[in-house]
Amino acid sequence: MKHGSYFAQGAISQIQVAFLTIGAFGASPRQLQTGNHTGPAQPIPYSHKTHLARGLKCETCHSNPPPNNELTLPAVETCMACHQAVARDRPSIIKLAEFAEGKEPIPWVRVYKLPDGINWSHSPHLRAKLKCETCHGDVSKMDVVTRVTNVTTMATCVDCHREKDASIDCATCHQQ
Repeated sequence: MKHGSYFAQGAISQIQVAFLTIGAFGASPRQLQTGNHTGPAQPIPYSHKTHLARGLKCETCHSNPPPNNELTLPAVETCMACHQAVARDRPSIIKLAEFAEGKEPIPWVRVYKLPDGINWSHSPHLRAKLKCETCHGDVSKMDVVTRVTNVTTMATCVDCHREKDASIDCATCHQQ
């Protein structure tokens, strides 16, 4: 569906059409244009920088179980697989062990959240061999994950889909 015809039907505003057509964030809408980013407070401090420097891969902690729509946030058992022996005396690992002993999931706070009504899956993006940092920034340099891209905005998705020659049909992402 062409953006002009959708606009003509009154479904989106002229500003939204401009947003889709040229992007509202300048040349690279994926990167946030503000300078100071802080991540949400997490129940347990976690440094991607430290863990990735030790050779862990994203998929080590973030699995993609069927139906392959959402990569998971790390389960307490995943963390404890290493931390039964590593850094056991640190306060954050003691707290982690308490979650494990109580069989409680870690109440991680999402950094990126999609708007309601969006159909989105990591699977086609992984099959297209996109790297995690394309959407999430270079977490290998982050002690605290912060939102450094506009990946959850329509303009960013449309821009990337155009770059990669992927479908920009509305039904690709929006529930019907």
